[in-house]
Amino acid sequence: MQRKALIAGNWKMHTTLVDGCALATGVAKSFDGKDDREVLIAPPFTIVSEVSHVIKDSGVIIGGQNVCWETSGAFTGEISPTMLHDAGATAAIIGHSERRQIFGENDEMINKRVRGAIKFKLLAVLCVGETLEERESGNTFSVLETQVRKGLDQVTAEEMKQVVIAYEPVWAIGTGKTASKEQAQETHAFIRGLIENLFEKGVAEELRILYGGSVKPVNIDELMAQPDIDGALVGGAALDVESFGRIINFK
Repeated sequence: MQRKALIAGNWKMHTTLVDGCALATGVAKSFDGKDDREVLIAPPFTIVSEVSHVIKDSGVIIGGQNVCWETSGAFTGEISPTMLHDAGATAAIIGHSERRQIFGENDEMINKRVRGAIKFKLLAVLCVGETLEERESGNTFSVLETQVRKGLDQVTAEEMKQVVIAYEPVWAIGTGKTASKEQAQETHAFIRGLIENLFEKGVAEELRILYGGSVKPVNIDELMAQPDIDGALVGGAALDVESFGRIINFK
């Protein structure tokens, strides 16, 4: 089945208003609007609104780097789905390893965020991935199964149309290390098989699974050539127009 590729750029805690808008403008110019792929950028919350205006009508999607499950209330430091929509975002990254590792978000909280995003019609990009210790101890698949099962708890087959899964081996994020194309394909195939068991074959076939972890212009083509890799969640390289442009226009 032909799935539309998704290349997502996570800007993390980088860019202020001026340089963020300049970067977004460059990304929009780099994207030639091919029908077989989509491009998403996730700026800091403070500039989502301005960036959305800069790239209006370019076809580039805007996402938040996280999202709460409530529309409003006493949740200091959180951003609600309605706030993201209001700022021009239509997607949200959820469960990134930095949220898990640094800020202590667990699978139960991440699941609440996923269901909140779905409820309010945001595309939920659910991140999963193992640490180096977990991989070296042979626990990669058990860790991923737990994260996927708990992250998608109470999500229906119909709601899975609003979900993308991003596999990011923690040991490859910002380290310069990248899973080999064989390692990445094996893990993506495992996740797709798990989704088939949790839901049904049709859901698994339609699900887009992205690879993240030191994605660069030099490795994007071989990664995208793998049958179960449907895109990339890009960190550092997404902050450079030339590099991200090459990744967007993978061959």
